[in-house]
Amino acid sequence: METRRETVTGTVGCLTAVLGSLAGIAAWLPYGRNGLFGGFEGETNPAVLWLGLPVMALGGVATALAVFAVVRGRWLGALGLAAAVAGLAALGYGFDVLAGPQAAQDCGTPC
Repeated sequence: METRRETVTGTVGCLTAVLGSLAGIAAWLPYGRNGLFGGFEGETNPAVLWLGLPVMALGGVATALAVFAVVRGRWLGALGLAAAVAGLAALGYGFDVLAGPQAAQDCGTPC
């Protein structure tokens, strides 16, 4: 049978994951809005929605849970989550998930 302490710890862990996801989405929002609606001559970049949003949300969750694991003294779990964050960051940089529309980037000084 589960004790009250385990229940509270699980609830706090779930709340931490939700807050981490919201933080990741909040960090993505300016880039996503620019990529979807701020395109040069109507050009959009849908990759910020189908690739950028999940990477940032999962990165926020993994980061928050890594901090939660460190606070609880679970060093091995925190190390695994830190590796997941590093992998998501590499994926994000590799696919440039925070990129705006290409035409706006190539436009240069007059824009």
